[in-house]
Amino acid sequence: MPITTLRPPRVPIAAALLALLVVLPAAAQKSPPPAGTYPDYPSEIPARVVEPTFGFDHERREAMIPMRDGVRLHTVILVPKGAAGAPMLLTRTPYEADKLTRRSPSAHLGPTLFGYDNVTDVIVEGGYIRVVQDVRGKYRSEGDYVMNRPLSGPQNPTPVDHATDTYDTIDWLVKNVPESNGRVGILGISYDGFLPLMALVRPHPALKVAVPMNPMVDGWMGDDWFHHGAFRQTMMPYIWDQEATRENESKWYTTHFDEYEAYLAAGSAGELGRRRGLEQVGFWRKILAHPAYDAFWRDQAVDRVLAAEPLTVPVMIVHSLFDQEDIYGALAVYRAIEPKDAGNDRVFLVLGPWCHGQAIRDGGSLGAIRFDADTALAFRRDVLRPFLDQYLKEGAPAAGIAPVTAFETGTNAWRRLAAWPSGCEGGCKPQATPLYLRAGGRLAFEAPAAGEAEFEEYVSDPARPVPYRARPIDATSDGWSRWLVDDQRAASGRTDVVTFVSEVLERPVKIAGAPLVHLVASTSGTDSDWVVKLIDLHPDEVAGQPELGGYQLMIAADIFRGRYRESFENPKALEPGAALDYRFELPAAHHVFRRGHRILVQVQSSWFPLYDRNPQTFVPSIFFAQPGDYRKAVQRVWHANGRASFLELPLVKAP
Repeated sequence: MPITTLRPPRVPIAAALLALLVVLPAAAQKSPPPAGTYPDYPSEIPARVVEPTFGFDHERREAMIPMRDGVRLHTVILVPKGAAGAPMLLTRTPYEADKLTRRSPSAHLGPTLFGYDNVTDVIVEGGYIRVVQDVRGKYRSEGDYVMNRPLSGPQNPTPVDHATDTYDTIDWLVKNVPESNGRVGILGISYDGFLPLMALVRPHPALKVAVPMNPMVDGWMGDDWFHHGAFRQTMMPYIWDQEATRENESKWYTTHFDEYEAYLAAGSAGELGRRRGLEQVGFWRKILAHPAYDAFWRDQAVDRVLAAEPLTVPVMIVHSLFDQEDIYGALAVYRAIEPKDAGNDRVFLVLGPWCHGQAIRDGGSLGAIRFDADTALAFRRDVLRPFLDQYLKEGAPAAGIAPVTAFETGTNAWRRLAAWPSGCEGGCKPQATPLYLRAGGRLAFEAPAAGEAEFEEYVSDPARPVPYRARPIDATSDGWSRWLVDDQRAASGRTDVVTFVSEVLERPVKIAGAPLVHLVASTSGTDSDWVVKLIDLHPDEVAGQPELGGYQLMIAADIFRGRYRESFENPKALEPGAALDYRFELPAAHHVFRRGHRILVQVQSSWFPLYDRNPQTFVPSIFFAQPGDYRKAVQRVWHANGRASFLELPLVKAP
């Protein structure tokens, strides 16, 4: 007989739980006791940690330095172990002092420096006390932030500015850092380079030297915000990131992989700003209110400010020949203050073959262009370090550097010059020499002859603007740093770009200085932009670097907004069809077009999305141009006898 296994009847789980609750004691069904009834488990994190410093080669100190109005600025002071009688090297920044001094959790000073890490060959080996400070209103500093805060005066109603803040900071440092020798130098790049220039206004006696690198100087004429009136709309993300929050926590978001499509879809820069909430930000509202070169821009142009100030502190101005952000400012300051240097021992200029800030990074190449050696290392070792030591260290030898140290592209050689511009080490002056645009797309040093065709013509369509880089334009790539040396062949192949090219050069052609554009042009519209590019066209094949075969290397290029032809402050509509003269400078060059190369010039009417589109219809403010304002225009570049277009080159003739 089979064995039968007896099993209990199945009871639903919910019913079982209900029955259990019925039989549980009443005390077990009460709510849990309130928080704090039982003691917390002891935390393993101390209330305050003391960071160990065993094995460190430096001491990190932090201070909230008081300014004259009571605001305190967060300052990091890095003192080398055993320092005594050491000079201090100061950088003031809106980019977070903590970040710039905590690159890695290292016990050694060099690896902790971020942004200026390649300057360790100057800072660390030189035994400098490193000081980095958050500017007023940013990160851990108190006070209100204002973009490039102007000097106290018409554009700044307060009694404090970057000049007074630097003075008060230096005054505190020399009194509170006992390891120092009481001498301070200030250096920085870009925004950080603008700040050493402001320190030259009524400087503290302990400030012995300033090194502004790629400084922001005049945001309207040719640095970050405009170039000759054309708005650099790709700086809008920077404005948001910098001003939306004190600690740059809110970031500009992307909507397209290709920036070209993103800006084109928005229409005007003003509309893009509206969609992105940019009008919440104070500096953007100022830009919208001041599209022309009025007192707002003139009063804070640093070259104008320094031209009115006495020169008491030695200055080394560092300029990059391929600076994609601030290619105007350094040389503008040099022109403003060099005449004050009667003894030729206060103003020094360096021109390197670099992009923005590359002087403190690897300088062996830029994009496809190689320079045969690390030019940035040579600058830091042979120019910057001796210069700082001379003025900041007691008993240091004279640096022996030239008034101008200029890298000559094309030949890839450093030149020691007495002044800038200068054609040779002996001091010869460049000669202004016309290079004419000629019929049939030719380029020659001879003027047009009677009977030649009068103009080249193209149609500029705002719906298809000329990109400033090959598409897709990825904002997250490193292409931004090198676009000024990108191959320009893509533009040459467009029907809305006119190209003029010389014969193959039988001998080298050297230029030193800023080419001056003399463009005679007409438009069927009532406003227009004009972009002119001076290009070194390489031979069809290049031995040793085949990718440079036929390469079109921009040497100098810029944009001019037509409405400002007569006045930068008072824009005016253009007369349709009238052949008008446009004169403007291109950025300075120090270049040799080598034998076997050709010289090429391109003219176009858009450079997008780097610059906002000109609707080619005159409107009061292009920021608020409507879709119907954007119209095609027939553009003519004139090169007739009596209406000649040409570039005035600062030519250095061979001896």
